[in-house]
Amino acid sequence: MDVEGFDPREVTVTVKDGKVKVSAEHEEERTTARGKEYTYKNIMKEISLPPGVSEDEVTYSLGPNSVVKIEMARKCYPCLLSR
Repeated sequence: MDVEGFDPREVTVTVKDGKVKVSAEHEEERTTARGKEYTYKNIMKEISLPPGVSEDEVTYSLGPNSVVKIEMARKCYPCLLSR
């Protein structure tokens, strides 16, 4: 997920109830000749974990290119391969 324009401290990743949720929120205040102006932006994406992946197997990181990378252990299901 691309989080360009957000500070890493503004990005939150949670893994709960079989889902990974990535959210980012940014608020900015500035004073102009006309008064105060506020800018607010947020994004949120939620994905379900694949079957058989437990929440404690999920890792995530924020790369230098402002992309959140989510990884989990790949499982092999022999019963599916033999079909």
